[in-house]
Amino acid sequence: MLTDSLVEAFRVRLEALGFDLADLRIGGTPNRPLVQVRIDWPPDSPGSGAGGTGGVTVAECATASRALEAWLDDGGPLGPRYVLEVSSPGLERPLRWPRHWARFVGRDVTAKLAGLGRVRARIVAVPDEATVILQPQGGAPRPVPLAAIRDARLAVDW
Repeated sequence: MLTDSLVEAFRVRLEALGFDLADLRIGGTPNRPLVQVRIDWPPDSPGSGAGGTGGVTVAECATASRALEAWLDDGGPLGPRYVLEVSSPGLERPLRWPRHWARFVGRDVTAKLAGLGRVRARIVAVPDEATVILQPQGGAPRPVPLAAIRDARLAVDW
């Protein structure tokens, strides 16, 4: 159900509000989809949240939610019955698209790689739209196809 055109439709609407689409997941049932949207400030945004401190606020999530609801209720792609959740991506934000990987070069991630399981690695570079160079802890940097990454999140040391 999650197509490139649907992702693009959400991304364009959020960009018009000044937000970056950090994640989009659609679950639930075909008759009542659950739409989970995570928003953030674009990397070049001077505001970057209340007082310039980082993430989006609850009020900003509500603003985005109202705008998305208006679009979805006015004949959007999901039909009239849906559940919409809008939130910030959090500290362990997901990395879904090449632009996210490029934004966080130099940061550590935990990633589930096909055939290897979950690993912790540093993002060294993003040479193209299909590849990221990761350096596992204690290992050498190596290219990894983005298609081989099942799930990735910024790593946070608690």
